[in-house]
Amino acid sequence: MSTTLLPPAQWAQLEFALSNLGDQRRTKRLVNIAARLAENPGGTLPQAFSDWAELKAAYRFFDQPKIGWDQIAAPHWERTRTACREPGEYLLIEDTSELDYTGGVGREDLGVIGDGHGRGLFLHSTLAVKTEAWNLEQRPEGIVLGLFWQQCWNRRPNAQRKQESRAQLLRRPRESQRWAAAWELAGGPPAGSTWIYIADRESDFYEPIARCQQHGVDFIIRGCQNRKLVGEWGYLREALEAAPVRGQMTVELRSRPGQEARTAIVEVRAAAVISKGPYRPGGYQPNLAFNVIEVREVNGPEGVDPLHWILLTSLSCKRWVEVQRIIGRYASRWWIEEYHKALKSGVGVEESQLQRAYRIESLVAVLSVVAVRLLNAKWLARARPDEPIDAPAFGGQALKILAKRFGKPKGGWTHKTVLVAVARVGGFIGRRGDGLPGWQTIWRGWQRLMWMCQGLEILKQR
Repeated sequence: MSTTLLPPAQWAQLEFALSNLGDQRRTKRLVNIAARLAENPGGTLPQAFSDWAELKAAYRFFDQPKIGWDQIAAPHWERTRTACREPGEYLLIEDTSELDYTGGVGREDLGVIGDGHGRGLFLHSTLAVKTEAWNLEQRPEGIVLGLFWQQCWNRRPNAQRKQESRAQLLRRPRESQRWAAAWELAGGPPAGSTWIYIADRESDFYEPIARCQQHGVDFIIRGCQNRKLVGEWGYLREALEAAPVRGQMTVELRSRPGQEARTAIVEVRAAAVISKGPYRPGGYQPNLAFNVIEVREVNGPEGVDPLHWILLTSLSCKRWVEVQRIIGRYASRWWIEEYHKALKSGVGVEESQLQRAYRIESLVAVLSVVAVRLLNAKWLARARPDEPIDAPAFGGQALKILAKRFGKPKGGWTHKTVLVAVARVGGFIGRRGDGLPGWQTIWRGWQRLMWMCQGLEILKQR
């Protein structure tokens, strides 16, 4: 049973009851805060707590510098890692996002973001997705398990760093060390379990690949460097130019600002290469062997930059279907972008009015797990649309309200029909060609539905 369908109180107990905060009363307070934020999203504590005494208690909780990010989120990470140790294939997708708190009063301890004038935090997430099936286009269908690991930090400007030599740069701690750092904490997969690390161009340097190989984690990384190779080809792009065309396929591209969604026809090349190890303090590093795939769009529309991916991977490229699946897995990297949308547009992580950085970080640690709950609600409707929901877990009262409002579906309540009905409460029209609802209508509908359930409970008590 998916934890997404659990009532907020049960869900919060499962996710946060094992947090080690030094005092059981603090842990109970954390569970209560998480349950209220799940019931009443919006990113601000006054919106989640109608009772003044509980609101003050929540403020006191976030005003404790000793309660850190790891203490709050560690039980969720461990639960996700345990699930990833079961037999199967797991996509571990990494990306970094900026959380913008520019304009707030008394937020001088927040770091710089954007062009250096904004104030906020950086959030680096590793999202775990279990591959459950493959469609006819060799794209994976999966379900989100949770966050495998997450890191939040302030970026402090340091004028002296501009004067650093390359040796000094390599010796000091750097933000780039976050990429593939999860394996240093969690280790590698057990026998029968396949972990595949997926990351964008920012992860194209020596250490992430080396870490994956050391811990037995497969990887698909979008390349941006023209690496120096061992052998007859001097550089990576030369090897790709000489590689034979393996075939053509289609890649679905999502809409972006200034660019509509479209289907790209791409030509694919693949080659096996050995990349020369770079110099690091202490000497040159060992060479790295991996496969490289070039995905280049042919006959693209005018006025649009053609699709061009160079993918570095440890996965086999011997068969055409294997190459197709590698491209399909990388195309699924947008799932982490969906998570960031759920975090910002869904649970309103940037709406908080807390002032000090450590308070905001603790709140973000809670909302990050709430966002997984929201993301999975939408993902179940996509991956398992016709699967019946567990009515007692979802809440019989909530289903009665939806049935009274919109009528009970002929085939019963499924993941898709429940999600659409909840979104309709939030203003989603739900016409036949509308597709799945967006984050804001889903979460607005869920909020209103919880208010209706609470109102009924109050009336029953009276």
